[in-house]
Amino acid sequence: MSSGSGKRVLVTGGAGYVGSVTSAILLERGYQVTVLDDLSTGFSAAVPEGATFVRASLADSGKVLDPSYETVLHFAASAEVGESSRVPEKYWRNNVIGTFALLEAMRATGVRRLIFSSTCAVYGEATRIPIVEDCHVEPINAYGASKLAVDHMIRSECEAHGLAAVSLRYFNVAGAYKRFGERHDPESHLIPLALQAAQGRRKVLSVHGSDYATPDGTCVRDYVHVADLAEAHLLAMGKATPGVHQVVNLGGGRGYSVLDVIEAVEQVTGRSVPVVHGERRGGDPAVLVASNARAAEELGWHPRRASLLEMVSDAWTFTGHLSARTP
Repeated sequence: MSSGSGKRVLVTGGAGYVGSVTSAILLERGYQVTVLDDLSTGFSAAVPEGATFVRASLADSGKVLDPSYETVLHFAASAEVGESSRVPEKYWRNNVIGTFALLEAMRATGVRRLIFSSTCAVYGEATRIPIVEDCHVEPINAYGASKLAVDHMIRSECEAHGLAAVSLRYFNVAGAYKRFGERHDPESHLIPLALQAAQGRRKVLSVHGSDYATPDGTCVRDYVHVADLAEAHLLAMGKATPGVHQVVNLGGGRGYSVLDVIEAVEQVTGRSVPVVHGERRGGDPAVLVASNARAAEELGWHPRRASLLEMVSDAWTFTGHLSARTP
């Protein structure tokens, strides 16, 4: 992994989950980090010590960027699948129009390297498993559609204006890194919800659908540790090529069902997770599992923390940090 050697980077959405972990690791590697976040879903306490924090939206990125920045790592986005089906206009505004403003600011200031936080939601109901980057893309929710639109926009920017860009299509992110972890409000992700149920902070864990065409009837997802994900961004910075838009999946390459995750939470915590089974949630594909062969070949990336139990254990430890900081 290369050293930052004082290079300046802008991290949009750096007060959020993946953005804060990536910012922390960038600082450890010697980069100068500026975090831009409007705190609509992020937390000021999640901005790592040593980073410069600017509370602003993507529309104001032109007031922050200047030619001294080497790279933008772009995490800022609305990212709730269910909400995107109910309020799609929010996703077109925040994700697509917001990124358009960022790309204009980058072009105007001559910042020519972008690492984009994309998503496996662009694939929709996958036509093959594991999913490779050349699979057919047909999102089934506005979140995935907005991210795919941004991918197209970035590709045009690369071809027309020489931007060097890598879109990293995340599968399900889990775990924590030091004091940085998942703290959405409201929370919608399975592992933290299951941990809350195990703690008694949530009466029951709702399982959305038990009639999918999967071994146990619940959705199957590919989980990747947030620290592995962050390290992929640093590798991508060194591989981005002017005029080229690379697309790379980031996943562990193995699927776990909702019931597998619940079992792992019970094993890590030593507590039972009360469950209620409900209807399917709109916009949820049955199975999403990645091929990470391109990540290995083009970035030299391999998930080093691939165990589901390790991810759940790190997330469980993080809940202790949260409790210690809560009055």
